[in-house]
Amino acid sequence: MDSNQPRPVTPQPPQGGRRGGGGGNGFSAILVVFLSFIAIFDMMMNQSPSTIRNGLSILHQVPEGYVGVYWKGGALQKTITDPGFHLKLPFITHYEPVQVTLQTDQVRDIPCGTKGGFMINFEKIEVVHRLHKDHVHDTLLNYGVQYDYTWIYDKIPHEINQFCSSHSLQQVYIDVFDQIGEKMKDALQGDCTQYAPGIEIMSVRVTKPTIPESIRRNFEQMEEERTKVLIAIEKQRVVEKEAETSKKKAISEAEKIANVSKILMEQQLMEKDSARKQQEIENQIYMAWKKSLADAYFYHVLKEAEVNKLKLTPQFLELKFIEAVADDTKIFFGEKVI
Repeated sequence: MDSNQPRPVTPQPPQGGRRGGGGGNGFSAILVVFLSFIAIFDMMMNQSPSTIRNGLSILHQVPEGYVGVYWKGGALQKTITDPGFHLKLPFITHYEPVQVTLQTDQVRDIPCGTKGGFMINFEKIEVVHRLHKDHVHDTLLNYGVQYDYTWIYDKIPHEINQFCSSHSLQQVYIDVFDQIGEKMKDALQGDCTQYAPGIEIMSVRVTKPTIPESIRRNFEQMEEERTKVLIAIEKQRVVEKEAETSKKKAISEAEKIANVSKILMEQQLMEKDSARKQQEIENQIYMAWKKSLADAYFYHVLKEAEVNKLKLTPQFLELKFIEAVADDTKIFFGEKVI
């Protein structure tokens, strides 16, 4: 072999051999896993504690008055659970309780401009509503868990501004204030019936709006004057009622006296009529008695005449003649008659 010919070079393994290359691939896999945990941890840190617990939990409880709704991979599921304990897959299935009983939302600080250009502010408007259980899935699918923000919190300011823009300050603050709640309820329910039929608006309670101080004082003065007028009218009504009462009382007393007089007069007439009838009865008794006496006397005379007629015999007449002569005969005693 020529000593000047170059020798073949045998390739040498890199420093560290195969052990070093395998360690680089393992480090890459560990780095990927580590970065994945960092990403998951960052995602969990950006969520609320309740959401974190919700994602980690397997067993969860649906409280009374609520139903459970579920998202799998961000997609809303049709499964609706009733109150009680239920199971779900952690990290994969997300759960939220949705209230299906009456609840009250408060919308605060609602500015609006009246027809005349005055700016007023409604401090608080309360909306009592309910989501029907049969419409939970459709409502959440279209408007999300915070569906009341769309149909109540965002809708109320719009309806209030529309109402104020078509009414004057006098109407909004005094004349038709008692109608605002009912009008808001009808407006909310009308849109919900058309676009979100599962939402039922039960009532709307409206607080008195805040108006400019100067105008408020004017309204107070007007109210004071109106109150004075009402008081004067009520006093006049009281006086009229008292006069009417006195009149009725006088009429009642007069009618009472008249009735008493009538009763007394009728009593006197009855007494006189009774006395007259009693006198007539006494007169009839007296006349009957006199008639009886006359009849008795007549009967006596008649009978006596009959007796005398029977006595008119010659012998009786002679007897009477002798008695008469005997009665007229005078007997004188002594020596001579003068």
